[in-house]
Amino acid sequence: MTRSRSWATVPSDDERYRPLYARVLGLRFVNPGGVLCFLFFEGSVALAVLLALAELVNWWAVLVLPAVVAAMVKLNDVVAELVIRTAAQVPEQERERFRRQMEPVVGRAPVPATARALPGAVPARDPALPATRPGDPAPPADQAERLADRSRPAPPG
Repeated sequence: MTRSRSWATVPSDDERYRPLYARVLGLRFVNPGGVLCFLFFEGSVALAVLLALAELVNWWAVLVLPAVVAAMVKLNDVVAELVIRTAAQVPEQERERFRRQMEPVVGRAPVPATARALPGAVPARDPALPATRPGDPAPPADQAERLADRSRPAPPG
């Protein structure tokens, strides 16, 4: 019985260059590289051996842990296939509407009219105090004291 590879993301010509771990599991949508396949298999064996040597688990873990990791990788591949097939069934109009809704809104926040009056002007906290721009001279001493008094926390009472 031959399996249909119509949804496969890896072309059949490149199949022979894939790591053995990915080929044995028959991964079609998850495409781990050589290092990741090494960590999945040899890493899980090494972890199981270390746990068994520390007597934290039984020696059966050396066989079971790599099998469980392989099952999780295969399950991830199956879930990825279901997600891709479901997404492919969504009409193009809905996908485009979703993309428009998800566009970032950076730079679209409303700006108060007082901040737009002068380029580079920073609105003052006290309407009686003039707005300053970067590079303007420091405010007079009495205004500086009023600003300092406002920035201090109020005494508890």
